[in-house]
Amino acid sequence: MNQIKTVCVYCGSGPGVNHRYVETAQALGKIFAESNIRLVYGGGSVGLMGAIAKSALEHGGAVTGIIPDFLRARENALTSVQEMIVTPDMHERKRLMFERSDAFVALPGGVGTLEELVEMMTWQQLGRHAKPILLANVDGFWEPLLSLLAHMRQAQFIRPNLEVDVLKAERVEDILPRLRAYAARTTEAAKAMAPELARKM
Repeated sequence: MNQIKTVCVYCGSGPGVNHRYVETAQALGKIFAESNIRLVYGGGSVGLMGAIAKSALEHGGAVTGIIPDFLRARENALTSVQEMIVTPDMHERKRLMFERSDAFVALPGGVGTLEELVEMMTWQQLGRHAKPILLANVDGFWEPLLSLLAHMRQAQFIRPNLEVDVLKAERVEDILPRLRAYAARTTEAAKAMAPELARKM
């Protein structure tokens, strides 16, 4: 993988209390559209999910929504996206989000956002993928998680041979460049591997 064409964004179905959460989601949607990056997201039209998807669409971007059937009404599925995939359950939703994305970004959100993010971190840690994962650390939102990861390392539950490699950006304009830089580094590392290992990247 040497090019970012699709990015999965995990984020809240609510707006949160800080106006910068919505502003960041809207700005990121605009950046993706102007950079010809397809947004893959949870399919809703409310909260930060709606903010990023609507912004991407308003600026001419491509959007894929992936939503489980039982959430279509609750999260008011956004019918204006170019592609809406309805899944039977959350497991299928997460699998398709993973398969259709070259990178992952976590905006502020709740337990669902955290669960999706941590699953991608776990799969990376276990060597199941080498796609970049980035925390959009809007006004320090993800600092408690970063502190927890540091605590896990100190307690030696995250060991050097099972490291978690998560990017961080405080500014929305830094998100895409950092994803691209990580993807480029991963490609260079793959070239140095044996051919059969490189193909798995």
